[in-house]
Amino acid sequence: LIEKDPEAAIVLFWKAINSGDKVDSALKDMAVVMKQLDRSEEAIEAICSFRGLCSKQSQESLDNVLIDLYKKCGRIDEQIELLKRKLKLIYQGEAFNGKLTKTARSHGKKFQVSIKQETSRLLGNLGWAYMQKKNYVMAEVVYRKAQIIDPDCNKACNLGLCLIRQARYEEAQLIIEDVLEGKLPGSDDGKSMKRAQDLLTELRSMLPTPHLSDLLCLDDEFIKGLERLMNDWGPLRSKRLPIFEEISSFRDQLAC
Repeated sequence: LIEKDPEAAIVLFWKAINSGDKVDSALKDMAVVMKQLDRSEEAIEAICSFRGLCSKQSQESLDNVLIDLYKKCGRIDEQIELLKRKLKLIYQGEAFNGKLTKTARSHGKKFQVSIKQETSRLLGNLGWAYMQKKNYVMAEVVYRKAQIIDPDCNKACNLGLCLIRQARYEEAQLIIEDVLEGKLPGSDDGKSMKRAQDLLTELRSMLPTPHLSDLLCLDDEFIKGLERLMNDWGPLRSKRLPIFEEISSFRDQLAC
C-alpha cells in the first residue's frame, strides 16, 4: 500500500497511532513516508507529539528519523542539538540499552552495528551539520575524532573539504591522496573515489602558481640579498686591468 498509494497509507498509520495499535512502527513508518512525499515538517511534528506513546526501545530509531528530517528541512541547529544528545547517551553508557552492538535495518536487510561505528556515524553527521553552519573549526575537530574511532573514505573526503574551506591546502591534499591511494576503508567505492578526485581537482585550482624562487627553493632573504649585490656592482664594466687599457690606447695612436 505504501508503494501504490502512500497517502492512503498515511491515513492508516494515523488510525493505528490513535488506536494505540503498534504505535512504535506506525509512527516511524509514517514519518518516513511523509518525508518521501515532501511533508517533512508534518513528520517532525508527528514524532515530537506522539513519541511519548512509544516504547523506550524505539526512541533511538525515532531520533535517527528525526535527524534526517531536520536535515531535510534545513533545521541545522535542532539537528546539531539532537546529535549531541545522542552522543551524550553513548558517553553515559545508555545507548544500545547498555550493549556494545545492536541490530539495524537498511533497505530491508538486517545487520549488526557496533557502538564505535554508531559513534563515528553520529560524529560524521555532526561534522557535516557544522559545515552547513560554516563552523569549519568545530567541523574539523569532530571529523578528526570520527576518523580516529572508525575511519572511512567518506568522512576523509568531508575532512578534506573542511580543510580546503580553511585554505589549508597542503593538509587537505595529504588526506585526499590517502583516499585515492586506497589507504582507508571504503576505497573500493567508486563514488568516494570520484569525489576524492573532484576535491583534488578543486584544491589544485586554488593553489597559487609557483614563482621561480619557489621552484629553486630560494627564500626571500636570499633573493633580496642577491639583488642588493647586483645593484652594488652597478652597470657592466670592462674586466680588463688598467695596464691593458693603456696598451690599447697606445696601439690606436701608432695606427694613426
